[in-house]
Amino acid sequence: MLSHQRPAGWALCVAPMIDWTDRHCRFFHRLLAPRARLYTEMIATGAILYGDAARHLDFDPAEHPVALQLGGNEPHALARAAKAGRDWGYDEINLNCGCPSDRVQKGAFGACLMSEPALVADCVKAMRDAVDIPVTVKHRIGLDYDESYEFVRDFVGTVHAAGCEVFIVHARNAVLKGLSPKENREIPPLRYHVARQLKRDFPQASFVLNGGLVEAGSALSHIGHGGGELDGVMLGREAYQRPRVLSEISQELWPETPIPDDEAVIAAMTAYAGEQVARGVPLRAIVRHMLGLFNGQGGARRWRQMLSDSRLLAANDPALIGDAWSTVAQANRRRAA
Repeated sequence: MLSHQRPAGWALCVAPMIDWTDRHCRFFHRLLAPRARLYTEMIATGAILYGDAARHLDFDPAEHPVALQLGGNEPHALARAAKAGRDWGYDEINLNCGCPSDRVQKGAFGACLMSEPALVADCVKAMRDAVDIPVTVKHRIGLDYDESYEFVRDFVGTVHAAGCEVFIVHARNAVLKGLSPKENREIPPLRYHVARQLKRDFPQASFVLNGGLVEAGSALSHIGHGGGELDGVMLGREAYQRPRVLSEISQELWPETPIPDDEAVIAAMTAYAGEQVARGVPLRAIVRHMLGLFNGQGGARRWRQMLSDSRLLAANDPALIGDAWSTVAQANRRRAA
């Protein structure tokens, strides 16, 4: 078991997911996993430097530890954006070197950066010079259909030499031509052994495994807690679609840290929604992240229906969360009887 003195570090992370892991989603996930490390959606440097920085960077203090993921390829701009994130209170700056979307490819960042390890090293060094918090990199294990280990080994080696000490390894190749972002999450084969080999070759660095992790037990088997070699796991879509998996993993990693039960989560989210609605945030923007909370339980379908009902949402009343929860509780009471 993990020592009670060991910091949370990167043992459990929730992946940055565009259109999903906004601040409302992160507040919700924090309730389910009190010590997990949360990540923003990927934010392009220009949005921070020349756009509405507050809209992109605001977060609730409860979200700590929380990391800002940046998209970009210009060292000076990344350094300025990293400093803005540090000044805003983020605990980590993460550089995206894994997104394969067309938009990212047009900007020549994301997964494209894996073909330019020296540039990534320059970016990491510039950001490390600008901030006093960890600068990390999230990357794939190869580009297109080249599965040579040497490619990713050399990438990691170059970036590690520039001072990056934490690598989040999405254990699939990124196919830049011919596959959509969704297909890139499903079609390229998972090769977890590549992440393990990276850890052996760079034992002083930390490696967090991402990609295809679904069940708590199988996820834990990859890290030291479960007898594996890696330093942490990062869950993406499973954490969003079945968020209680975060609680299952948290309970194993940190048994001394209480996990709120469903009733406490509902109460906290209702109070949070009340504060946000009072500031002009539509209720829909908050509850959309909660739809998977009861997946696999009685009443889950009705829960999703109520929190997706445009007529009910039009009232913008946070009490809807409690009303929907009552249908779940009634279903579970009937099942128990």
